[in-house]
Amino acid sequence: MFKKLLSNKRYYGIGDIRDDDEQKYYRSSFHKDYDRVIFSNSFRRLSKKTQVHPLSKNDHVHNRLTHSLEVASVGRSLGLRAGEFLSRKYSEVKIDPYDVAYIIQTACLAHDIGNPPFGHAGEEVIKEWFNKNKNEIFLKELLSNELEDFIHIDGNAQSFRIVSQIENNLFCGGMRLTFATLGALVKYPYPSARCEHLGKSKFNFFQSEAEFFKTLFLELGLLKIDGSYKRHPLSYLMEASDDICYGLLDLQDAVELKIITLEDTKKIFTLICGNEEVENIYEDENYSDIKKVSRLVAISIHNLAVHTMGVFEDNFDAIISDDNQPKDLIECFTNEEYKSAILEAKKLASAKIFNEKRKIELELGAYNIIETLLDNLIHATYDFYKKGDETKLPFRYKRALELMGEDRPQKRQSLYNMYQRVVDYIVGMTDNHAKYVANQLNGMGI
Repeated sequence: MFKKLLSNKRYYGIGDIRDDDEQKYYRSSFHKDYDRVIFSNSFRRLSKKTQVHPLSKNDHVHNRLTHSLEVASVGRSLGLRAGEFLSRKYSEVKIDPYDVAYIIQTACLAHDIGNPPFGHAGEEVIKEWFNKNKNEIFLKELLSNELEDFIHIDGNAQSFRIVSQIENNLFCGGMRLTFATLGALVKYPYPSARCEHLGKSKFNFFQSEAEFFKTLFLELGLLKIDGSYKRHPLSYLMEASDDICYGLLDLQDAVELKIITLEDTKKIFTLICGNEEVENIYEDENYSDIKKVSRLVAISIHNLAVHTMGVFEDNFDAIISDDNQPKDLIECFTNEEYKSAILEAKKLASAKIFNEKRKIELELGAYNIIETLLDNLIHATYDFYKKGDETKLPFRYKRALELMGEDRPQKRQSLYNMYQRVVDYIVGMTDNHAKYVANQLNGMGI
């Protein structure tokens, strides 16, 4: 079973799936996956995308790139231990722990690659724009499941689309990552049609990727009898790496920006690190508050990662089952203090960090920026779809589409696919570039 889950097959286009036969002793298939993500344009642009605080002038605050690198560091550690566990459990299969580490590390690197500018605020603007315009003529020609993809747009699905379709080899496999790494990237193995039932916009593939997704999960042995999909076991460790990092590092940024105080974090760190450790660090006059919280974050990440790996091993039978897969590993934590600390961190972030005044002001600005982009580019695309000839478009629409460069919609595409290219273009923007293009479209950049 696990041999299929560690598949090194790659997708090169419809009907073209190949094993990676060009491995070297110093560079495995999964090592190459890591290189393909880290050298990609989409990954590099994360350096100018919001993690929590849009357009921050403080260079120490996390952006999507530094966050992804830190998550990948935790993922590599979890992967090595998981690889050792799996090599013992499946002794009949040759499992290299470093292969497992690379798979999880690479999935962690790519987990936010599909997030739009301005973080989750940007995602919410796109959802709201399509929802409020769903009865307008330019959206009424979409099928219901196509419209759902836009109304519930999720960075997880966009990340999968980028690495499997868009980046490097357009609609011919994207980055052409191994099937094992693609599987480990997927947290929500279902389409947007499930969102209404779940009550939240979380899914991992658009209608445009549905056929490839089915092929992928069939190859990995994750297609269930009823046609639904199981999660790849290693995706739990990718997800846990993210969960461990973002809650704690959001606190670190908030202390750096003086949104919260060191005292605000004391209960959280005491639950994870113990009272004696926290008191020793808090009372050390050689450390600034920033260094104190950095030290405590490091200890906390270590403690949570060690516990996570134990939880993964203890719950492994459920994780690989057909009908009893857990929601996530945090849910399975047996250390109640750790669970309480994660809950307290979320409460603190909700109460003081996510509602900080400057953050709200910038997110309102982000709303206008992305709304401007969608207003101009979707209307221009619809006009192009109806007329089928760019030369017949009004000057404004023609020039707006020309701004999109290689991302611009093509005449041969369906309306759904055309709109996807608009979203691909917007999602690929950095915060600064989105602001610049919106200003150009509004006439403010002259």
